[in-house]
Amino acid sequence: MIVIYHNPRCSKSRETVDILNKQNAKFEIIKYLEEPLSVENLTEIIKLLNIKPIELVRQNESIWKENFRHLDSTDQELIKIMSEHPKLIERPIVINGDKAVIGRPPNRILDII
Repeated sequence: MIVIYHNPRCSKSRETVDILNKQNAKFEIIKYLEEPLSVENLTEIIKLLNIKPIELVRQNESIWKENFRHLDSTDQELIKIMSEHPKLIERPIVINGDKAVIGRPPNRILDII
């Protein structure tokens, strides 16, 4: 089953849900701001995305700029920061089996569904 890590307030995330609906895809929505991801979950997602942890960080968020940008954080520290501050996680993330993409732009998800 397809899983989308979703923020309903994000237009790109809403567009991604619309694409999934139009494709008649069966999917599960995880509102990661309400159900923060563990370090283990984030580590697995980053592995599926095949990216470095910093690539999943929303670096324009004020939380990042004010508290973390100046730090020389390790990958594990970045994952812990995102787990503790889920607003910093880039969205939406769509996972289909062993494939995953960040839905920016939303039509990128068509590659994995």
